[in-house]
Amino acid sequence: MLTIAQITDLHITNGSQPKDRERNAARLRIVLKSIYAMKPRPAAILATGDLVDMGQADEYDELKQILAGCEIPIFYGIGNHNARPTFRAAFPATPTDENGFIQYAFMLGDLRVVMCDTLEGKEHGGFCEKRAAWLKRTLAEAPNTPTLLALHHPPIASGIVWMDEAADAPWKVRLANVIRGQNQIKGIICGHMHRAFSGVFAGHLVQVSTATSIQLALDLSPIDLRVPDHRELLTERAPGFMLLVWDKGELVMHACPAGDFPAAVTYEVPFIKDEAKRA
Repeated sequence: MLTIAQITDLHITNGSQPKDRERNAARLRIVLKSIYAMKPRPAAILATGDLVDMGQADEYDELKQILAGCEIPIFYGIGNHNARPTFRAAFPATPTDENGFIQYAFMLGDLRVVMCDTLEGKEHGGFCEKRAAWLKRTLAEAPNTPTLLALHHPPIASGIVWMDEAADAPWKVRLANVIRGQNQIKGIICGHMHRAFSGVFAGHLVQVSTATSIQLALDLSPIDLRVPDHRELLTERAPGFMLLVWDKGELVMHACPAGDFPAAVTYEVPFIKDEAKRA
């Protein structure tokens, strides 16, 4: 059995907003502590974008200080709050494709992970023809190897309309055309939305992770984007991460709140009693 942790939307900042800096750093440390405590400990951490808040070099320095003592290998992707030049300067060992996008594939046990780059602008995702061609070629290199896709922007809608992109956004159509019918893909993991939800895209399971930073409030009511109505948009609910379990060709994903919680029930009585000994 292989376990992998996914963290996303860290939004580490450089101190221009001291409250945000302290809060987001503290929440990331809580998540890392919870990941370290998992049994068995995950083999790797996938950090799927929005690692920092403004893409600035000093924010990446702050992030590197927090992760300096990380006890588990980390593989990085980028999101819309990141910037490729400063990311590459901070993490030069992270591979890029031939066009400079933060895209690469690697093996964890017998599971292949393909990290995709959906950074396009300040908010919405993107997946241009060059990135799509790279993914098509990369999938074709290992058509029979179980594969996990990791990207920042989810290609499915949450129902929270002010955050969702149109189903026919060109980048989603382009991505769908590449992955439809690719049966080696066992799942797609994403971030960006700051809450956990799942759906199906181009015939594949998509699991969106909760964030280490503040969480998106669940409000499915209509919204007028020109008229503020004082609704809660983001909340201080517990930070979290996803735990991916790959076992005997099956992928299961758990949404995990992070923090110290007291045990409610402990294992004191055998689930199966040895009747032979009792006789």
